[in-house]
Amino acid sequence: MNFWQNKRLLVTGGTGFLGRHLVRKLQEKNPAAVIAPSSAEYDLVKEANIIRVYEKTRPNIVIHMAARVGGIGANRANPGKFFYDNLIMGAQMMEYARHYGVEKFVALGTICAYPKFTPIPFKEEDLWNGYPEETNAPYGLAKKMLLVQADSYRRQYGFNAIYLLPVNLYGPGDNFDLNTSHVIPALIRKCVTAVRSGAREIVLWGTGTPTREFLYVEDAADAILLATERYNASDPVNLGSGMEISIRDLATLIAKLCDFHGEIVWDKSQPDGQPRRALDVSRAEQFFGFRARTNFEDGLRRTIQWYTTNN
Repeated sequence: MNFWQNKRLLVTGGTGFLGRHLVRKLQEKNPAAVIAPSSAEYDLVKEANIIRVYEKTRPNIVIHMAARVGGIGANRANPGKFFYDNLIMGAQMMEYARHYGVEKFVALGTICAYPKFTPIPFKEEDLWNGYPEETNAPYGLAKKMLLVQADSYRRQYGFNAIYLLPVNLYGPGDNFDLNTSHVIPALIRKCVTAVRSGAREIVLWGTGTPTREFLYVEDAADAILLATERYNASDPVNLGSGMEISIRDLATLIAKLCDFHGEIVWDKSQPDGQPRRALDVSRAEQFFGFRARTNFEDGLRRTIQWYTTNN
């Protein structure tokens, strides 16, 4: 607990899905302050707003999670915006953190930074062995530059920046907007909507054959806390659960948990995205003692319950 004492913490993206869970856990540590401004208060794509937030908050630690993000459809529609906004936010947030004497900068990357055809399980040392999956490459590469920046700033300036690679997150409070959501909230919304309307089928993108790994949002927040407190090195670190499931099996499982008994139709004219995603999560346990604790079905049930209660 001494680590957090008298610390002023700035959390970008702190009003978002993961951010809300992380901010709550940070507040339980009783630091001097936890500041989580919204994007409406500070549009961090603009340099003047980054200077303003540092001038006003004077943080000791920055956890940079703010991102322009979405599913395959949003990435395909906005490749330029996703590239520029994420690149410029990250680069300027870290540069001004250095200028303002921040003690530690925690950068959240993305699993989309990995090459399209990475050997399973994804190991951090394979991060540079190819180009990312095309639909989300602009986003993935923009976030990947935070790793380059963190390493180069550590070598030239002695700046303590770390880089974490969370896998796909899910849980209560997720984004369920079908235009921008990721696969789990999209599936839940489609199944719940079908049950409520009496629809006999739902239509999903792709073939269902790709695999994904998912991390419950509370576990992700715990991982970030542990890394912030205990990890101080340039090497990137995966944050995941170590569990791989196909999109087809995921859809079947969510349909069952939502009591949807209709047909699942696969629109094969739409893209699948990266063929497989599953992480080697040993480095996180080795370096800062993180291991995911939430059973996948339990996490899905909590997420479904939250959605049905709030919508």
